[in-house]
Amino acid sequence: MRKKIGLAAMLVALTAVMSGCMNLDEPITENPDGIWDTIFVFPLSWLVTTIAEATGENYGLGIIIVTILIRFLILPLMIKQTKSTKAMQELQPELLKLREKYSAKDQKTQQKLQEETMKLFSENNVNPLAGCLPLFIQMPILIAFFHAIMRTEEIFNHQFLWFQLGEPDFILPIIAAATTFFQQKMMMVNANPQMQILLYMMPIMIGIFAFFFPSALALYWVVGNFFMIAQTYFITGPGAQAKREKRTNPGGAK
Repeated sequence: MRKKIGLAAMLVALTAVMSGCMNLDEPITENPDGIWDTIFVFPLSWLVTTIAEATGENYGLGIIIVTILIRFLILPLMIKQTKSTKAMQELQPELLKLREKYSAKDQKTQQKLQEETMKLFSENNVNPLAGCLPLFIQMPILIAFFHAIMRTEEIFNHQFLWFQLGEPDFILPIIAAATTFFQQKMMMVNANPQMQILLYMMPIMIGIFAFFFPSALALYWVVGNFFMIAQTYFITGPGAQAKREKRTNPGGAK
């Protein structure tokens, strides 16, 4: 869990560094230079502006629709992440027993612990790295969104609801942090202390990140969080849990 927290912090820091190091003064055009602008930045800029033009020059709505489209595109990975994270939490008591059983620090015991841990993952069809993959996928999207906003004048200067898309906002970061907390709370199975740290650390990191970047990025994160909340409910919520129990115990008491 500490590794996951460190990875998330590293990716957020990397996003900030890469966003600042790349050229933000050059407007994005229909004939972009380089692989980064061609594959990532221009398609996002074009998609947001095209949808905005079709919705009465509403670039905020364009970002919302593009966010939902991206979420549907990476939905299979996010479903896998949700199930893997839930399964990992359910295995925490068993992992704790293994650590207690193989608590000695000698190389032979630690190797046995690693073997038994991997065996436990395999028996329960759990991939411990599955929860990190969506983070890696979303980072280029966030950076590309940042460039599309900063280098597309129509998006940067657009006023949506109470905020300007190209400028930081003070309310959206709070909403982004709150929805991140709620989404993670839905995923929590037990009161593991390390999970509690992640529960509070991630919303704080996202909130701080959103305070310093264009509000369009916070809007992207908020919409994505609401999407994830709905996804988590339908995958691991009470209704989904009841269906799983019915499949595993079809002859149970009615």
